[in-house]
Amino acid sequence: MATQQIAQHRNQAEIYQGDGICMQKSRLLLDEILLPRGLLPLDQIIEMGYNRITGFVWLKQKQKKEHKFKAIGKTVSYDAEVTAFVEERSMRRVTGVKSKELFLWVAISEIFVDDPSSGKISFAISTGIARSFPISAFDIQECHEQEHKMNNKSIKDRTIQKKKM
Repeated sequence: MATQQIAQHRNQAEIYQGDGICMQKSRLLLDEILLPRGLLPLDQIIEMGYNRITGFVWLKQKQKKEHKFKAIGKTVSYDAEVTAFVEERSMRRVTGVKSKELFLWVAISEIFVDDPSSGKISFAISTGIARSFPISAFDIQECHEQEHKMNNKSIKDRTIQKKKM
């Protein structure tokens, strides 16, 4: 379904390819629509498209990714294709994003900031149920710190393995 939507909105879209430029453009888009830059911590983005006329945006990454937002203790899964219709302070009709609640993965259909002064961002599912969290939990700094810790852990693990040999 996401692939069909992408095909429908592709003609009038700005399309970027390659991880570096796609990462940069996705963060600029989040800035433009006044949502936190760390909301989409995707890896190895191969394509990003944005149709300004319809507000449709898509991001394709090489593979599905899970990310834990430690500040709120939530794990989020991002499919290889993530799509949404964007406008100021919101992403609607989101596809490819799921949050782990208890033992279930729940598809997120909407992400929005109703009142910027509240400092809260809300995530809704298709039934209309929503949960709100501090916007600061999705700041880019929080995401970079997690990536940095993971990289350091990986380096330490490799060093320990070499010492054992």
